[in-house]
Amino acid sequence: MKTLLTGNEAIARGAYEYGVTVAAAYPGTPSTEILENIAKYSEIYCQWSPNEKVALEVGIGAAIAGARTIVTMKHVGVNVAADPLFTAAYTGVRGGLVLVSADDPGMHSSQNEQDNRNYAPFAKIPMLEPSDAQEAKDMVKLALDMSERFDTPVLLRITTRIAHSQSLVELGEPVARVVQPYKKDAKKYVMIPAYARTRRLFIEERDKQLADFSETVEVNRIEMRDPSFGIITSGVSYQYVREAFPNASVLRLGMTHPLPKDKIADFAEAVDVLFVVEELDPYLEDRIRAMGIEVIGKSILPAYGELSVNLVKKQILAVLGVVGEPGEDAAAPDSAEDSGACGGNEAVQPSESSQTAEPFNAPVRPPVMCPGCPHRGVFYILRELRLVVSGDIGCYTLGTMAPLEAMDTCICMGASVSGALGMEKANPDLARRLVAVIGDSTFLHSGVTGLMDIVYNGGTSTVIILDNSTTAMTGHQHNPSTGQTLMGKEAPVVDFVALAKAIGVKRVVEVDPLDLDRVKAVIKEEVAAPEPSVIITRRPCALIVKNTEKALECVGCKGCKACLRIGCPALSFDKANRKAVVNSALCTGCGLCAQLCMFDALRKVGE
Repeated sequence: MKTLLTGNEAIARGAYEYGVTVAAAYPGTPSTEILENIAKYSEIYCQWSPNEKVALEVGIGAAIAGARTIVTMKHVGVNVAADPLFTAAYTGVRGGLVLVSADDPGMHSSQNEQDNRNYAPFAKIPMLEPSDAQEAKDMVKLALDMSERFDTPVLLRITTRIAHSQSLVELGEPVARVVQPYKKDAKKYVMIPAYARTRRLFIEERDKQLADFSETVEVNRIEMRDPSFGIITSGVSYQYVREAFPNASVLRLGMTHPLPKDKIADFAEAVDVLFVVEELDPYLEDRIRAMGIEVIGKSILPAYGELSVNLVKKQILAVLGVVGEPGEDAAAPDSAEDSGACGGNEAVQPSESSQTAEPFNAPVRPPVMCPGCPHRGVFYILRELRLVVSGDIGCYTLGTMAPLEAMDTCICMGASVSGALGMEKANPDLARRLVAVIGDSTFLHSGVTGLMDIVYNGGTSTVIILDNSTTAMTGHQHNPSTGQTLMGKEAPVVDFVALAKAIGVKRVVEVDPLDLDRVKAVIKEEVAAPEPSVIITRRPCALIVKNTEKALECVGCKGCKACLRIGCPALSFDKANRKAVVNSALCTGCGLCAQLCMFDALRKVGE
C-alpha cells in the first residue's frame, strides 16, 4: 500500500518497519515531527532528552546494548552532540545507530545556516542523503544495515524541504525487533588512549571498506541521457535538477561519504560538460575537483540559501550558451528524445502553464508574541529598566522585536546564561545592569551548566527562567519540568528552585509574570544584589491553557497609546477616533495593558 508521507513521517515509518527499539531526540525544526510520529508506534521506546548531547548519549548506550536506535535533531543540535558523536565513531556499535541531522538551508527556523555534510568526513562516519520521502524511509533500513555491517554510526542528512514535503511511500510490514545480547568489550567501548589508538586504525580500514561499498550501493546511480552535459547532485537538489533538465544525464548520489570515486570518474568521462548542483557548501564540488575532475558549481550557484528549479535552470543555461553547441536546448523536455541532438531555441521558452505568477503583495506581518503570552510583561519591564539582556533560543526571542526590543544577544541554546557571565567578566560595569533570559526547556537543555559556571567562577548575574510549562517554540513538547513523557506517562517534575539552590544560588525568587509591579520590583532588587540570583516567572503558555478570563474593552480612552507599548496583537489604535481598540476575539483578558493605562480605560467586558 502506498500513502502520502512527509520525509519526517517516512523516517518514523522506517524506524517502525526496520526494527528500531529506541528513539531519542531534542525537538528542533525541521526534525521535530520524526519523534512525534515514532511515538505513535508503541513498539518503540522514545523520549525527549534535555538536549541533543544527552539524546545521542542515550542512543549510543542503547546501540552498545544491542538495540537498533535512531537519534534525531536539527543541524545546530549536532554541534551540541558532537562530543559523543566523534567518540562513537571510534567505539562503533552493536545494534545499528542512525543519527538524523535536519539541516535548514535558507534559515526558515534557525539562527544560522550550516552544512552538516561536513560532519561526516570530520567524524569519519558514512552519510546518506534522501531526495524524497520514499528514499527517506528506505535509507533508514540502509543506514541501520550499514551501521551494523561496518560497526559505525551513520549520518542520515535531510533538509527542510525533504523533512516537510510529501510524496508517495510504499508501506511494508515491520520486521521483528531484536536486541542483540550485550557483550562486554572494554577495548572497543572504553576510549582510554591505549584503546582509542587501536580503534583509530580500525576507522581507517573501515573508511576503505565504505569507499568500496559506495561504488556499488544502489543509491549512487548514473541516469544516462543526453551526453552533452551532465550533473552530479544529491538530496533535494536532485528534484530541482530533474524538473529543470528532464533529459540531462545525472549522477544521483544517495551516499555522499565516502564518495564513489570510480563512478564519478566514469560519469565525468561520459559527458562533455560537468556540473555539480548542491545547496550550501561546495561539499561535492571540492572533493570532485580534488580527484582532478573539472566541474562547474559554486561559480554559478550560491553557497548560501536554498536553490530552486528556476535558479538551477537559468544558471546552467547561461553557461551552456557560452560553452557552445549543447546550448539552451539541452533543457528542452523533448529535444534529446525526439532527435538525439539539440533542437531550435524555441524549445527553451516556458509553456503558458509554467509561467511564474505575479507576486502577491501581502501586508508585512512581523512575528509577535501571542496574545496573553506570559513573557510579554517581563520584556516590557526589562526595556523599561534599560537592562542589558543576554537572550536565548525560544519563542521568547521575539522579545527582541518592536515595540519591546528588549534583548541584546542571542547566540545559541543556553548561551544566554554563560554569555552573561562572559559579558560581566569582560566588563564589570555591566554586572549591576545585566540579566540572562532563558525558557524552562532551554534552561534544562543547556542553561544549567551555564548557571553552574556563574556560581563556580564568582559571577553575579541574574538569570530569569521563563517557565511556561512546555517546550513552546517547537510545538508544545514535554520536557523534564512538565511532569509527562513523550509517551504520555507521568514523570517526576524538575524543581527549579531546589535545582538552583543545589547548584549554589542562594537568591531564588518566584514571581507571576502578569504582575508587572512585582516583576519590576524583583528584577531591580536581584540585579542590584552582588551575587548570583535566579528569578523564576511561572505562567503556562497561553496556547495550552484554556482562557477563562473575560476579554477587555476600552472605555474612555485618552489616546495616550501607553497600552500599545507591550505590543499585544489584540490591541490596535483607531487613528480617526484617537483611541485604543481591543479585538475581543484575540484578547485573553491577561490584564497587562490595563496595568499600563493611567486612565483606567481598559477593563473587563461588562465591568
